[in-house]
Amino acid sequence: MKYEPELNFMQKFLKNSHVPCFLSTNPPEYLSSTDQGISHLLFPHSDLMSELKKIFSMCGPNKIYRFSDQFMCHYLILKIPDDENPLYFIIGPYITSRYTKREIRGRIEKYAFPPETVSQLENFLLSLPILTSESSLLTLANTLGECIWGGLNNFSVQDIGHTVFSDLEPVAERPDYMEPMDAFFSMKLLEKRYSDENRLIQAVSQGQTHKAEMLISHFSAVHIDMRAPDMIRNLKNYLIVVNVLMRKAAEYGAVHPLHIDSLSSRLARQIEQTNGEEALFRLANEIVRKYCLLVRNHSMKGHSLLVRKILVRIDSDLTADLSLKAQADFLDVNPSYLSTLFKKETGTTLTEYVNRKRVEHGIFLLNTTQMQIQTVAQNCGISDVNYFTKTFKKIVGKTPKDYRNHISPYMREYERAEHLKKC
Repeated sequence: MKYEPELNFMQKFLKNSHVPCFLSTNPPEYLSSTDQGISHLLFPHSDLMSELKKIFSMCGPNKIYRFSDQFMCHYLILKIPDDENPLYFIIGPYITSRYTKREIRGRIEKYAFPPETVSQLENFLLSLPILTSESSLLTLANTLGECIWGGLNNFSVQDIGHTVFSDLEPVAERPDYMEPMDAFFSMKLLEKRYSDENRLIQAVSQGQTHKAEMLISHFSAVHIDMRAPDMIRNLKNYLIVVNVLMRKAAEYGAVHPLHIDSLSSRLARQIEQTNGEEALFRLANEIVRKYCLLVRNHSMKGHSLLVRKILVRIDSDLTADLSLKAQADFLDVNPSYLSTLFKKETGTTLTEYVNRKRVEHGIFLLNTTQMQIQTVAQNCGISDVNYFTKTFKKIVGKTPKDYRNHISPYMREYERAEHLKKC
């Protein structure tokens, strides 16, 4: 096949962007299947294939065609030069804005669709990727056209307009709404949603931030339930669902509930305190990133039950007696055995691990409070401030005092900026 590398790249790029695409010698079959049964639900007696073939009979060489249908879905079509059979590269369906129920009802009334199909059409549109700006997609398609036809001057972009079903007249004899079709359509949408959720959960449970961010961008675009008249409330409800899903993902990633509950509670408060559509969409990405980071930092996969109990005990109370003897007594095991097991599974001794955790907490307190260094040491579980200073310098490279002096100018500038915001 000609231009195979270019087309393979396009298909991978669009797949990762969650934009449907297809390469076929028989594009009508593809287009009739991408609407998930909507066309047959709304036009049960129409010859869909005949209508679609009209579009492709218009497609000539050296052109990129852009068209939309009665369902407000958009497509791009390129006829690829081939020595054997005509080959078509179809991109879509996608939509360019989130449609309101009023707009969908207006479309229902215009084409005399059964009133009961409002929810089906709405669910279908919500399942599609939203490209608020087609410029990036058109740039990509133009680049492919440049590769195929040898330059930007050798092809053009042409709008076909609303072509599908353009000659169908609204008829009063439209058959009654069919409940079985409704059930089948809803089932397909639910299957798609749960499949997307499972892929997202799997990515987060493995701490794969890049993959999870790519999935949440698609998830955010298609799975928001419009149950309230207020879009902000719909987005907040959606983020609450995302937060719950990510809790389960972190649990599958072997993170202890102690950490999951702490992060989940903070995010729940942040969701309710955030306003503005853009800010809430950004928060969706932030939620995913934070749970991925939680998995990477606190996953206990691969650790034995004994070591898991030690790790949780350390994280739950740094001020407790966390010495090897105290841990062994707590777990009722031999100290030597416990020491060997912990070093084997974590790559560090128990004392080194505890000291690092205490210093990390010390860094947090030095960054966020004005506590005296002795008080910081006590909150980290080290009563001897000299030992805390020595341990801190060994791990960080600076004493706690030097570290705080280093960050103070930045903290003062931050506090000044925050004060000016309030004025």
